[in-house]
Amino acid sequence: MPSFPPCPHLPEPRPGLDWRALHAYRDGERGEAFYLACLEYGHALWRGGFAARALLCLDRAFGAELTGQETVLREYPLPYAAMGWLIAQTPSGVFLGNPRVHFQHYADRMNEPRRDQRRWRAWACWALARVVRPDLPADPKHRVNEPTFADIETALRVHGHLGEPELWRTELARAERRAVA
Repeated sequence: MPSFPPCPHLPEPRPGLDWRALHAYRDGERGEAFYLACLEYGHALWRGGFAARALLCLDRAFGAELTGQETVLREYPLPYAAMGWLIAQTPSGVFLGNPRVHFQHYADRMNEPRRDQRRWRAWACWALARVVRPDLPADPKHRVNEPTFADIETALRVHGHLGEPELWRTELARAERRAVA
């Protein structure tokens, strides 16, 4: 079983963490504790070599019911940095899927609750995936109007948390610098 290096943007997972970490929230409240559980379990999946599953776990974290004022967000902001880092650090030959296509489909088919917030976060992750892995193709069979980065920033300003567009832009710029280097 591979063991990947720790992600500097995620909490260290407790030993023995498994699917039950999120299953406990199946029918309950999906606030701060759920958010932290998603980050921690996503990191456990990553450390265990499950890159694609780790990204899906971070998707769930983006869907937590948070106002932006929660204490956990001071230590672990919305996982744009973790998302970009995991995509960039996934070793070749490890199943990652195609994050660009995943986020394109996810954004275009988003349901409630908080559809617009979650949709624009998916587009923000799509943009990160495009910068981090420009080699990944779009889905030519999925006809969708892809937003510009300016569209994403504007929508995050309307539907996201206070400071979220700046958080995303910071990670996008970091990814662009890595791509050039």
